[in-house]
Amino acid sequence: MNTRRSGVLLHPLSLPGPAGCGDLGPGAHAFLRFLADAGQSLWQMLPMGPTGYADSPYQCLSSMAGNPLMISLDLLMEDGLLTQDQLKAPAFSRKRLEYPRLGTWKEAALELAWQRFRATPDHALWDAFRAFYTAEGWWLHDFALFMTLRELHGQACWNQWPAPLAHRQASALEDLNQLEHSRVLRHKFHQFLFFRQLERLRAAARELGILLVGDMPIFVAFDSADVWAWRSYFRITEEGQPEVVAGVPPDYFSEDGQRWGNPLYNWDAMRQDDWWWWRSRFHMLMRQCDVIRVDHFRGFEACWEIPGTSPTARVGQWVKTPGRELFTALQRHLPHLRLIAEDLGLITPEVASLRQDFNMPGMKILQFAFFTDSRDPFLPHNYEQFCVGYTGTHDNNTLVGFYRQDATQDQQAWMRRYLDFTTEEDLIPRSLERLWGSSANWVLAPMQDLLGLGAEARVNTPGTTGGNWAWRMGGTWPKAALERQLQDLNTRFNRNLPPRDMLD
Repeated sequence: MNTRRSGVLLHPLSLPGPAGCGDLGPGAHAFLRFLADAGQSLWQMLPMGPTGYADSPYQCLSSMAGNPLMISLDLLMEDGLLTQDQLKAPAFSRKRLEYPRLGTWKEAALELAWQRFRATPDHALWDAFRAFYTAEGWWLHDFALFMTLRELHGQACWNQWPAPLAHRQASALEDLNQLEHSRVLRHKFHQFLFFRQLERLRAAARELGILLVGDMPIFVAFDSADVWAWRSYFRITEEGQPEVVAGVPPDYFSEDGQRWGNPLYNWDAMRQDDWWWWRSRFHMLMRQCDVIRVDHFRGFEACWEIPGTSPTARVGQWVKTPGRELFTALQRHLPHLRLIAEDLGLITPEVASLRQDFNMPGMKILQFAFFTDSRDPFLPHNYEQFCVGYTGTHDNNTLVGFYRQDATQDQQAWMRRYLDFTTEEDLIPRSLERLWGSSANWVLAPMQDLLGLGAEARVNTPGTTGGNWAWRMGGTWPKAALERQLQDLNTRFNRNLPPRDMLD
């Protein structure tokens, strides 16, 4: 992180395109070229796993698998698995992701590709597919069984399946694999396509000198292949219920706190096999990206532990976690692992020490800077070099939305004074100048902020489950003007696209 870089935060599903969502195909490659032309060398994404509850990428059905919605049908046509006629999509919104309708259509298209592939035993991809599911069997087979069982049981959570399947009786799983072999193999095929297309995108990014920044939620969803397949790593009762769950305590923003519902870890069990699950999880993420942002980093020092039966986060306690042991093991096994710590919220000296001792940059959010005075650590003039600066994150309102709707009159006045603007149209240019001109080696802005969008483009409102994760860029955007603006910022503040051999 010694090179001054800049980039954009944008989830691939939010990319524009005619097929209802962005994906890993031509649209993503075009966005890479835009970043390079604009002098940007960072593309940060949200978690790329298959989404479950409320379509949240932070509540995925697997910590290892990829999201089939991101599979490009255009690339499948190039592979001879779909025809041009089969690529015709219904009329989807260009501004919002229509998850249920989109999922149904995409699944049908992928089913057509699978049927054609099965019917073509001499297809050129068969050898690669066999090699993939053989090498990835350690996680892939259980994931494919899990997804098959969800299909067969109306997407019900695993603890609602018949007991032999919920509790992984060997004979029941063997029977399932035999009876539903084609369905199981189809889910493996989806993962093969996802990782094949992602590897192609990563190769293109590296050729352009662009680093992909991924995202790892600290916890996994209760309804996930991880909890079902590796139950001993989680604090789950014999009846298949979470003993304790994750969240954050009540604060200024929420009198009940936030009950996320993710099961907490059985750290003792994880320690016994030298943190195999964690090492495997980071290994899989390293295949997806160059740098990993670790969400809720403070949970590696202590977690807010809520009884599984408690309906809110009011009842709970901070419980120490062995993050120092874990990161020591990760350094030993994965020496090239590069992490960004999401160190926002209530950060204790112990959390700060953990981050610093393992050489992880923290995050600085410009939008958080206008609640105190000129000494606020989130103001750009107070940034140190070893940090990553942002205008905002996926959990915030857009910068324009914050200024219009969330900021008090005093905060608006402080923003105008500090950022040196009088009319709202100058809010974004001045904010980018302050951020790009800071000492932070890396800076990024969500695409919504670069486009100057308001609250209608907000991605997520924490503590709510409706209407989140659905924003899309739309069909048209000022690509050329934005390229010039970002190029000018990079030239003025020494953030030009580094040489390709400087992927530090």
